Amino acid sequence: MQNATKLGVLGTSVVGRTLAAKLAELRHSVMVGTRDPAVTLARPNADSFGNPPFKVWREQHPGIEVGTFSQAAAYGEMVVNATSGMSSLDALSSAGHDKLAGKILIDVANPLDFSRGMPPNLSVCNTDSLGEQIQRAFPKTSVVKTLNTVNASLMVAPKQLADGAHTMFMCGNDAASKAKVAALLESFGWQDVVDLGDITSARGTEMMLPVWLRAWGALQTPNFSFKLVR
Repeated sequence: MQNATKLGVLGTSVVGRTLAAKLAELRHSVMVGTRDPAVTLARPNADSFGNPPFKVWREQHPGIEVGTFSQAAAYGEMVVNATSGMSSLDALSSAGHDKLAGKILIDVANPLDFSRGMPPNLSVCNTDSLGEQIQRAFPKTSVVKTLNTVNASLMVAPKQLADGAHTMFMCGNDAASKAKVAALLESFGWQDVVDLGDITSARGTEMMLPVWLRAWGALQTPNFSFKLVR
């Protein structure tokens, strides 16, 4: 197992919850960040996917701390962006440039625009990506894009599908940062981690989402992945 690390996980959706729970299970210290902890913890209803309110999840994971975006970013030696892609830049700005400076930001978000219904469109593609937008906005932060091509369950337990014989892509500008993220992915159970290059490669992995969404519709399950055969 990796040496224990302090991580801030920004976002309280199923992705943020799943990643935070797995990191805590691996004995890392974790703080989940949200815009307003009091409001988030007071919500009484399940989300649109039927997941229980955050306060129920929090009661089930008492060892995980909860704070604002800024507090979670300050807390983490590494930070995970698990916010909705359309609001990621705003959430990260709330976290603070100074709190993220000098740190690795693992970006798992996708720029999905649901304004026209389902399936969503990409708000940015071809000549730019959310990963690149984040890197430009936070030049003192090392952005590593990964985990955005599978559902939350597979992110942290890849061996539940084909005994882990599928591929996770990653990209970013700093080799040392990617090596640390790759080690974290391996601790989740990923056996085939492919480094696609610098952060511009996020255009490719984010543009896999239209295929992913339609495959979900065809298969009637999100429990699938991509495998790079070579």
